[in-house]
Amino acid sequence: MDGTCNTATAVASKVGFIGGPIVQKLYYKHGGRLILFSSWLQSAGFAFLFPPLLFLYLKSSTMEFFMERKMFLSSAVIGILIGIDNYMYSAGSSYIPVSTSSLLLSTQLAFTALFSWFIMKQKFTFYSLNSIVVIILGAVALALDTNTDRPDGVSKGKYMFGFLITLGGAALLGFVLPVIELSFSKNTKPISNNILVIQFLFVMNFVATVLCTIGMLITRNFQMIPGEAKHFAIGEVRYYATLVTSAIVWQLSFWGLIGIINSTSSLFGGILSSVLLPFTQLAAILIYNEKFSGAKGLSLAMSLWGFTSYFIGEFKARESEIVAELHP
Repeated sequence: MDGTCNTATAVASKVGFIGGPIVQKLYYKHGGRLILFSSWLQSAGFAFLFPPLLFLYLKSSTMEFFMERKMFLSSAVIGILIGIDNYMYSAGSSYIPVSTSSLLLSTQLAFTALFSWFIMKQKFTFYSLNSIVVIILGAVALALDTNTDRPDGVSKGKYMFGFLITLGGAALLGFVLPVIELSFSKNTKPISNNILVIQFLFVMNFVATVLCTIGMLITRNFQMIPGEAKHFAIGEVRYYATLVTSAIVWQLSFWGLIGIINSTSSLFGGILSSVLLPFTQLAAILIYNEKFSGAKGLSLAMSLWGFTSYFIGEFKARESEIVAELHP
């Protein structure tokens, strides 16, 4: 059962990491302007987790089902951070192309590695350090290319705001992933990994949604949705279809990521999400005809170089462990 679930989370992460930014850009491209609402959609899909949670509850004994109080509190606190991170990403995505935001998000691997070292005592090698440095340099190269990459109608100031807040969101996500790993490592209750992951995700995204809901109530975003739907460039029905699809796809990405962190590590989760980003860029170029400048190509090449360096280091480390086990 756990093996099947691990496969499912891996597939979910691929669909979510690639599809989430593409669907979100569809919202902005055809007239969507509510950044808080876009942030809300990234976590509101937690409601779709209720049926599987109910099914698992009915199959389990009450004592074995519910997670520990400390896990509940951890997921709630992380939910606040995720709500903030969702807003940062949504705000950035409204001003910069999908391919650019994807490259910027790849820097979360560097932040994840750094915070994993502080929080989880992750060991570094030459290869992992090289990976971090190269990915950061790739983001710097991208930062120097603001003129050719800026979408029509977006000022240089707004572009830089989008650039910096997306980079900040990547840093915050890099902090959150090791904290999630730490939370799972502290769990002492004998509970199925499948149940624990879904409960953790449900609470986390519920809190993130509440945070965004408060913001939307203050800014009266809910009252603006019907008007925005009527003026959506590809039609009102497709507007609501975009919203539902966005909520589902983002939930898949969170489920996949947390499941991977629980079964492996936050660093591997960060690596997997970063490895999939080039596919997001390719999809954005094919679907939205986004520009692919020389600086963007250089940044992509450096990102791939960084990923390759990390995997080589992990392979060599694993090879050394096997040799040590065979010849103690």
